Amino acid sequence: MSMISMYLKELEQESLTTRKMLSVVPNDKYDWQPHPKSMTIRSLATHIAELPTWITLALTTDELDFASAPYNPVMINNTTELMDLFEKSLIDGRTHLVTENEEKLSEPWTLRSGEEIFMKLSKAETVHHSLCQIIHHRAQLGVFLRLLDVPIPGSYGPSADEIGL
Repeated sequence: MSMISMYLKELEQESLTTRKMLSVVPNDKYDWQPHPKSMTIRSLATHIAELPTWITLALTTDELDFASAPYNPVMINNTTELMDLFEKSLIDGRTHLVTENEEKLSEPWTLRSGEEIFMKLSKAETVHHSLCQIIHHRAQLGVFLRLLDVPIPGSYGPSADEIGL
């Protein structure tokens, strides 16, 4: 199996779970945060919904420099907008997971802010990192939602809510 095929399969599998988690975010809780140092649900959910576009970044650029391209998240106000953003991001990322890009995977990619380098990875590692970030932040969102007593959908099997615990 090629790396591109493997990434595409993983993106498709994880998108099912991510879609379930994002779909239960309550519209009246977008400004909630569990701690002053934590992101709001809006920030966290938006970040999750945008992460598939990092696949595009990895395969179409050599770096992201926040000093010259500051991050400006899309403003979402409800779960319908959140789901639309996620679906658009999935299409964007999926578009670049094509056989023709397999040879690009060994090329370097850098995340920086001016002279400060946060990560220097291969494009393959950057795609993998993007998928890991989706999973990581989705779990973080699950904790946020649990604290709000929102029933959590299962990820790799049924959740306690789904089996009635």
